[in-house]
Amino acid sequence: MAFAASGQTFAVRHQHMRKDGPGELKISDTGIVFTETGKKAKPKHSRTWKYGEIQQLELAPERLRILTYEDVRLTGRDREYVFVDLPAGFAKAVYPQWRDKLDRRFIAALPDSEVQTMVEFPAKLGGTFKGVEGTLRFGEDRIVFVTARAGESRTWRFSDIDNIASADPFDFSVTTLEHHGVWNAGTREFRFQLQKPMEEARFDELWRKLFRQPLTEARP
Repeated sequence: MAFAASGQTFAVRHQHMRKDGPGELKISDTGIVFTETGKKAKPKHSRTWKYGEIQQLELAPERLRILTYEDVRLTGRDREYVFVDLPAGFAKAVYPQWRDKLDRRFIAALPDSEVQTMVEFPAKLGGTFKGVEGTLRFGEDRIVFVTARAGESRTWRFSDIDNIASADPFDFSVTTLEHHGVWNAGTREFRFQLQKPMEEARFDELWRKLFRQPLTEARP
């Protein structure tokens, strides 16, 4: 599938430790090109990535994070590139194409407005220090968490989900292979406190859809 935004160039800022640098992102149907601009632009700061060379691509309305397979010198951590000051409409322009084209390495840190909601639950996403309130929406082929806090919304296609679990009717968790944290750990659990109970039959139906199991097969 070709990108609707294919060939378009967007002005962004590359986030640095001290001072962000201006540049341009060019989106194509095969990859992403970043070109540093400005008076102090250095060619060595520019990059070209084919989609297969990107370890994780995280899109939020206010930022784009590209996790690569490059090593950070001395630490050996995987190098990431974060772009901020995204122009208005950037996420809206590229999200549908990345959603439909890319595999589970694409992280949608934004709510999919096109989801056909079958059922929804007011919910609180737990955090290390502070939770965030929002709404969990369940569709035919994806789960969406909508919240007003920047960067905390998520859209998970069923193919992005490693597992789901529920300890009781007011508890629901989603485990994905999203890389996160200082060392980019390989899995991440999102655990929600539901403000109304999820019936066991509803959970079982969702589990069967996720793992394509027949109705007669019990979940573990």
